[in-house]
Formats: sequence, C-alpha cells, structure tokens
Amino acid sequence: MILSLLKLELLKTMRSTSFAKSALVAIFLAFLAVILLSYVLLLGVFLKEIIEEGFDSSDAYVTLSGALIYFYLFEFMYRYFVQKLPVMELQSFLHLPLKKSRIIQFLLGRSFVSPLTLIAPLLFAPFAFKEIAPRFGDLAAWSWLGSVVMSSWSLHWLMLWFKQKFEDSLIGLGVVFLVLLLGAGSNYYGWFNLGALMKPIFDWSLTSVFPPIIMTLVFLILYRLAYTYYYRNAYLEDLVEEEEARFLNHSLGIFKRFGLAGELANLEWKLIIRHKKSRTYLTLAGFFLLYGLIFYTNPQYKTEDGFSHLFVFVGSFITGIFMLQYGQLFLSWNSSNFDFFLNRKGGVEALVKGKYLLFVATSILCYIISVPYVYFGWDILLIHTAAFLFNIGVVMHLVVYLALWKPKPMDLNKGAMFNYEGVGIAQFLMIIPMMVAPYLIYLPFALLVSQYAGLLALAVVGTVGVIAFPYLSDLSVQRVLSNKYQISSSFRQEL
Repeated sequence: MILSLLKLELLKTMRSTSFAKSALVAIFLAFLAVILLSYVLLLGVFLKEIIEEGFDSSDAYVTLSGALIYFYLFEFMYRYFVQKLPVMELQSFLHLPLKKSRIIQFLLGRSFVSPLTLIAPLLFAPFAFKEIAPRFGDLAAWSWLGSVVMSSWSLHWLMLWFKQKFEDSLIGLGVVFLVLLLGAGSNYYGWFNLGALMKPIFDWSLTSVFPPIIMTLVFLILYRLAYTYYYRNAYLEDLVEEEEARFLNHSLGIFKRFGLAGELANLEWKLIIRHKKSRTYLTLAGFFLLYGLIFYTNPQYKTEDGFSHLFVFVGSFITGIFMLQYGQLFLSWNSSNFDFFLNRKGGVEALVKGKYLLFVATSILCYIISVPYVYFGWDILLIHTAAFLFNIGVVMHLVVYLALWKPKPMDLNKGAMFNYEGVGIAQFLMIIPMMVAPYLIYLPFALLVSQYAGLLALAVVGTVGVIAFPYLSDLSVQRVLSNKYQISSSFRQEL
C-alpha cells in the first residue's frame, strides 16, 4: 500500500502542468536544506568550543544542559510557523478504497521525513561523543543523546495536533506568546531560571537508561494523540477548521465612507482573515511589533545625547511592517479574480485605492499599538510619529510601485512559510525603500543641524506625501491600467 501511495504521489507530481517549475523549486529547496543541515552539523562539531569560548564556560556540558530547554522553546516556535500539516494530502486520498487508518499512518509517517527531524541529531550527536562519552562513558552519551533527540521528535507530533486544533485561533496565538514569554522573559526579568528547573532531567540520563525510555513513550503517546485526532476528524467537512462566520464577515465601519474603494477595502480585510497565507502575514506582523524590545532595551544603542540613528529604521519597521509584508504582493492577492475588476467600471481604480486605505488603516493601528514604547523615552514616540507619517506619505507608494513590477499569481490557501508564489525580484528589493528612503531625508538634517531637525524633516516630507495622496495613488492606478493585459495574462498562468 505504501508503494502504491508513493506511486500516486509521483504520478500526481509528474502530470502537473507546472512539473518543470516544481522540480526546479524542489531541487533548489533540497540544495538549500543540505547547506543548512551542513551548517547545523558543523555547529554541532564545534559546539563544545563555542560554548566554552562564547559563554566563558569551564564545563560545556553543564552550560548546555542548563540551556537545552530554550532550544526546545525555540523549536516549538519555528515548528509552529514552518511545519506543514498533512491535511491537503489527506483530502486527496479519502475517496480511495483504502483503510482510513492506513492513509493517516502513511501521511503522518511521511510528514516525519523532514529536514526538521534531522536538526537535533546533527546538532547534538557530535557533542555527545566529543564531550559526554569521554567523561561519563559511551552508555551515558547514548542515553543523553536519546533523551535529547526523542524530546525533539516528540514536538513533531505535538505540533501536528496543536496546529490542526488551535492554529489561527486566539488559544493558539496565546500559547505561542506564552512560550515566547517563558523563553525570553523568564531570565531577562529574573522571574526564574527555566533551564535550571529542567537540567536535572537531562542529568538523570547520564546515570540511567530510564529517561530515553520515558521520552520514547512520550513520543509514542503524542504520535497516538495526533493519529487519533486525524482519524476522528478525517472528513472533508471536519478537517476544514470551523470559524466564526460573524467574525469573518465583519466589516470595518471606518471604510464605509469611502465609497466603492472603501467597500473593496472591507472585502480585502475579509480576504486577509479568511485565507491562511494572509492570516500568517497578519500574525507575523503582530510578532514584529515587539521588534523594538531588541533595540530599545539594549545598552549597546544607548547614547549620552539624543538617540541612536538606528532607531529611525526600527520605528519605520514597527509602524509599517504589515504594509511592507502585505503590500509587497500588492495585486497578487487578487490574482484569481483580477479579471472581475477589469470588467467593472472603475473597478481597478477602486481596487488599488481600497488597498491604499487598508495600508493606511493598518499603519495607524500599528502606530497606536507602538505608543507604549514611550516608556523607553519621549524620543521613541517622536521617532515613531515621524516614521509613521513618512511611511504612509512616501514609503507606501514606493512599495506599491515595486510591487506592480511584473506581479505573479499565487494560491491564497497555502501557507506563507517557504512558499514563494507571487514572489519575484521586486519583492526582494522591497526592503530598500524601508531602509534607505527615511535616511535620505533624515541624515542630512540630523548631521548638519540636529536629530530632531531630521525627524521634523521626515515628518514634513511624509505630510506632503499624505496631502499629495490623490495624485500619487492615481499614478499607481494608471500604471495598472496601462499594463492590465500583461498583468491579467500572468495571473492566468498555472501555479
């Protein structure tokens, strides 16, 4: 049965109209995975020396065992965003005359065959046999490595269950934020040392074979949890997550006063909430709002007079992150229904200006949420205010201009991680307006007059851009209209 299912997967891939493109992408991703895993192995080989030199430690094992819990917290985070669910594949197999249990076992087993599974063995195996085996014996090294690896692999099944049950819900986001708080906040704020609480468990594995046995049982229990959940919900109507219709159909009343453009902005908001990829961008934007905590609390960026010039970029990033992420795929979000707008009078103009309204609204929201950063000084609030005005007056139009350069189609129902549909060279250049444009205005005044003069100049230029919004947005509308047939043709390409 397994060979038959693999054959079906191979035939599906080879018969696809985009087989050549998919094969090239697969080869590139495989090459990238090999490179990254090689770096992980290299890190594992020199992990002992890195710990001793980087952390000024005389006992690499003690330091690592005390910090292993943070590796698992970090693994939980990146698995939440990167690990894929086997739901789409399951839907394509349910109609076949095969036992549902066998199909689920096959798909769960296939999901386990992933580069993520190799990270823990490649990283910690060299350390186990370089550091632990000479000091505590080969059996201790195998026992410790087994405990560490089985703990990591157990997270695979936990995440399959967790994402399918709670992904994109308030509970799921709450758990992820709690994990982030435990990982980053416990030591920083001096609440408790999470690593010290978990270290005795790993120390136990040096003198006993029970820890790897226990973790193997945990591994099997979590596998059973994932299997049972998928088996009980292996129906097309159950695997599609039930969502609150009232919330999905909720309109933002502020847009109603802007006519057709406002209605399309409301539709765009509903699109963001309903589709997986756009929801992921919205979630990531929420995480990136914490970006300032990395810099504003770092003594390295403290100055006796004024503030660090780097804070201008940080302010631009925080107040414009969603506009930059979502705006880089400006028309690609509508690639499946772009012809609808072409066939409506004023449809393209309303679509473009509706997106502008949405960008402005989300930037205002990001700015309001960032106001508590004033706790780190009134300078931070001034920076965010100037950066916000410059973002909606200037950067927004630069982002849209680049996004309209040969837009590409994409499938909204696919995840955002390692999904490059709709992405071209223009999207990789998108960071340039965010980084360079503010400094072109700010630095001359900051260096010749004062930093506050630079912020004032930034705010004034942004305000001029806001006043000139009707003219600047019309330039984008005309650009879309002049290239509408090329854009429409590219959106009809098979993904």
